[in-house]
Amino acid sequence: MNIGLIGAGNIGKTAARNFLDAGHAVALSNSRGPETLRDLVDDLGDGAHAMTVEDAAAFGDVVMEAIPYGHVASLPADALAGKILISASNYFPQRDGEIDLDGQTQTERVAAMLPGTQVVKAFNTIYFEHLRDQGDPSLPVDERRVIPLAGDDADAKAVVGDLIEDIGFAPLDLGSLREGGRHMEPGQPIYNQTLTRAEAKALLADARA
Repeated sequence: MNIGLIGAGNIGKTAARNFLDAGHAVALSNSRGPETLRDLVDDLGDGAHAMTVEDAAAFGDVVMEAIPYGHVASLPADALAGKILISASNYFPQRDGEIDLDGQTQTERVAAMLPGTQVVKAFNTIYFEHLRDQGDPSLPVDERRVIPLAGDDADAKAVVGDLIEDIGFAPLDLGSLREGGRHMEPGQPIYNQTLTRAEAKALLADARA
């Protein structure tokens, strides 16, 4: 599968390495242009490409955004139309400024900006070091570190869940961007916790009780 990455910071470049190791091709992009990514792409090796943001979005069968939440309005809506977008960003007011979410979850707001794009929230609840080190495709899925996801389209979530399994983690579908996405935001019980799928379900059950 071709995967476009918008944002080449810690999460973006770590996910790129994981996807490459699982046999996928990746295109990395950032706001500064592909020429600033040449060394990273050379280090990643075969299957990695440096592109503009728009070209990386066009390249990907699936696209991941891993950028500061304050910059999500810059995502290329036309290039992402008809795509699956993994939204890995988190809103931190001290970094991103005060943003009126108007009662939406963080990722509902992303989806509202991108009509025609199937947005799936994932990869936002895991430290990049854990993303780098804790995936183990040799383990049974139920023994792996969980990466939760949420979204409003079942088929899109299934595709993202398969990618999570490909790189050695366990997907856990939490439901819609509204209900499931709320449990994935910073400060929630499962955020940045090393948990199996069963442990995450138990924490969520306690939180919902």
